This record gives sequence, structure tokens and C-alpha cells, in this order.
Amino acid sequence: MSVGSVYNTRAGPSSTRNDMTLDLHALSPLDGRYAEKTAALRPFLSEWALMQYRLKVEVGWLLALSEAAEVTHIRQFSAAEEEFLTSLWAGFDDCAACRIKDIEARTKHDVKAVEYYIRECLRDGDLCDVESSVHFACTSDDINNLAYAMMFRDAMCRVWLPAANSVLEQIATLARQSAATPMLARTHGQAATPTTLGKELAVFSHRLKRQLRQVEAQEYLGKFNGATGAYNAHRIAYPDVDWRELSQQFVVGLGLAFNPLTTQIEPHDYLAELAHSLMRFNTVLLDFCRDIWSYISLGVFRQQAAADDIGSSTMPHKVNPIDFENAEANLGISHSGLAHLAGKLPVSRMQRDLSDSSALRNYGVAIAHSYLALLSIQSGLKKLAVNHDALAADLEDAWEVLAEAIQTILRKRGHADAYERLKALTRGQQVTRAGLREFIAGLDLPSDESTRLLELTPTSYLGFAEELALEAVGTE
Repeated sequence: MSVGSVYNTRAGPSSTRNDMTLDLHALSPLDGRYAEKTAALRPFLSEWALMQYRLKVEVGWLLALSEAAEVTHIRQFSAAEEEFLTSLWAGFDDCAACRIKDIEARTKHDVKAVEYYIRECLRDGDLCDVESSVHFACTSDDINNLAYAMMFRDAMCRVWLPAANSVLEQIATLARQSAATPMLARTHGQAATPTTLGKELAVFSHRLKRQLRQVEAQEYLGKFNGATGAYNAHRIAYPDVDWRELSQQFVVGLGLAFNPLTTQIEPHDYLAELAHSLMRFNTVLLDFCRDIWSYISLGVFRQQAAADDIGSSTMPHKVNPIDFENAEANLGISHSGLAHLAGKLPVSRMQRDLSDSSALRNYGVAIAHSYLALLSIQSGLKKLAVNHDALAADLEDAWEVLAEAIQTILRKRGHADAYERLKALTRGQQVTRAGLREFIAGLDLPSDESTRLLELTPTSYLGFAEELALEAVGTE
């Protein structure tokens, strides 16, 4: 049975970029220098993807209308006809995308171009009788808001979230392995009460997990209610149809949460919520990158580089922490874009203006820069090796950090000048193990507390650091 014609060359957008010249002329590094790394997002966030998702909405609505018995001008479709209609979006390819762009060049309207493309596919086949019902009672944002919601949902769930979870697992693994590894803490950049490397990494694991849960819980909203949100065209055509119920079923059937009350456009509040959640996640991740960079600088970590890698163009000994620097840059770009979008998208003049249209096209860019940062961090974490010798040397050279422990015991025993005595002993002074032991021996303390202080070292003054780390990241 002939049901229409489909433009067909390839089954999807190019996942690799064979045209190096095109890459070199790209305005955005996402589609140039980093095109290979961001390829996983292309089926969800590209112009090609937007057209495919629009097709899914248009075709889905036509199918939904055909199944509504009260909508009498659209007949029910056969299984073969439904399969053909579904293939318009499920089998979408580059040839179809180019045809839609050709139509858009004539109509100067991107959503109408998709509608006309569908009608063109139906015109010469057995579905020609329903050609006029494509885009029935729809306004452009009925199509766009659902398409964008599915695009962002799928990009986040299928690409960004797996990458984020992979980074969190890497951090948790490193925290688990170093939960008991003593490390000199630095508050205000100065030697401070010892911790463990794993505990400090577990802090980031805990923070990032909390932010990630909020990203994972994000609702993706959709509306389908006509030109100004009141189903005017729907009701005048079929006064007895429960259009609100039908629209809700359609939106929910696409895997979205239904927004029952809008103007012409879905107001994008949920996209502001998502942007703010991503911004918080990005901020914690940026903090992590800067700390890892600092730990590399201090020698806490060594970086294992490939033999052919070049760190500096003139200093051959260097292994630069470029993965964390690149991540920092991309997190900043993502954060800035999301901040603008969170403030811009929920604001529209009266029933609508078109400023959200151009803004929405850049939402994927903000997601992509965050994703690119995640890939850089994955790469950087794989190169890290804990420098146990450097950590031990740091602690051995910082006996003054035990002043806190000693003055706390003295406070417990009622010494009002405990802090001042330890300040005089340690501030600006070179403190040694022998000198500290001599000071402790001269204190009027019970033998058990004196012994406990005499046995204390910077590597053993760790509180519950190991336990806290393992509670946060688990033991395996």
C-alpha cells in the first residue's frame, strides 16, 4: 500500500565530523575543536534534533486526534498508516532535514516548515485525506514547548546525567581509596588541623550528590492549549470534546508533566529551575576543580601523562593540570549562560513575545559546556596518583598543628590561659617533635592525658576523618 513518500539517505545526524574544513570554520568550539567530544549531545540538542522532535509532536497529535472518537473529521488509521506516520520522525534523516530547511527558506517560519513537510509527505498517498488536519488547532509554541522539553529531558537523562554520575563515582572511588590517608589541611592557605585526603574528597562527593538529586528530580513541563492558552479554536470546532483532558493525556503520553494554565507559551519556569540546579552543581564542581588544581600544585597528587603529551612548549618537565583548567573554563561559560537563561526565559510580554525563541536555542549550549567540563574532569581524575611521600613530609614538618589538641586538653583541665600559652609556643616558631614533647612533659596533667598527648603525631591527629569519608562514599 502506498501511503506517501519519505526522504531518506541516512538514519540520523552525523556522529563524526569528516569535513575538517567545516570544523575549522565553526564559530563555536562545541562544533569545531570539541565536536567529537560533544557528538553524543547532537541527536538531542542540534537544529536537526529540534526538527525531529517537532515532527514527533506534530505526528503524535495527529495520531491522538485520530483516536478521539468525538473528533469526527479525522478517521482512524490502519496499522500500516500509523507505522508510516511514526516513521516520519522515528526514521528522520539528513535528507528530510534538508527538505524542511528548504521549505523554511521559502516560508520564513520554522514550525510551519515542519507542518508543510508532513503535508507534503501525505499529499500523494493514501493519507492525502488527512493532510489538512496536520497542526490542527495548534499554535507554534504548542509544538515548540513540547519539542524543547523532550530535547532537554533526553539530553540530560541520556547524556549529561550518566557523565555526571561517572564523575561522582570516580570521586567516590578516590575518596574510598584514600579515606585513611593523612593529609595536612590548609585553612586560609596555612597549615591547619590534619584531615585525610579521602575525607576532603568525600565532602565534594556528598555535596555533588545532593545537587545531582535535585537535577534528577526535575520536572519537564508541557502545554498544549492553543493561541492564547484557552483552547479557543478547539472548542469552536468541537464544543463537546473535553479538550483539556485530551491535551493532558497527550502531554503526559510524551513523558512530560502537564501545565494546565498558560498564555500562548509555556512560561519556562521549569527551565529556570533546571538552570539553577545545574548552576549549583556547576559551582560545586568548579570548587572541586580548583581544589584538585591546588592539590596538584602542592604535590598531593602526581599526574600520570601519556608519553607523547606535551605540558609546556618550552619546559619539558611539566605536566600541566589542563583537564581541570579546561573544566573550570567550561563550567564558567555554562554557568553564565544558565544564569542569563534562568532570568530571561520566564519573562514574556503579555501573552507572548518572541525573545524566548532565540534564547531557547542557546539552552543546549549551556548544557553542552557543562557536559564538556564533565568529560575533562573524567580525563583528569584518571591521571591522578596520590603522592604519599609528599603528604607524609608535609605532616612531619607541621608539628605546630598539635597546638589545638594540647590547648583543648588544657581547657578541659581548667587552664584559662591555655590558648595564650600555645600561641606563645607555636606562632611564628619552628616547632619540633622534641620541643613539643618537652612542653607537654612540663604540664600539670593526669598521666593518661599526658601520655595521650605525648603519643600524638600529626599523622594520627585525625578525629573521625576516615569514618566520615567511608560513611559518605561507602566501603566498596
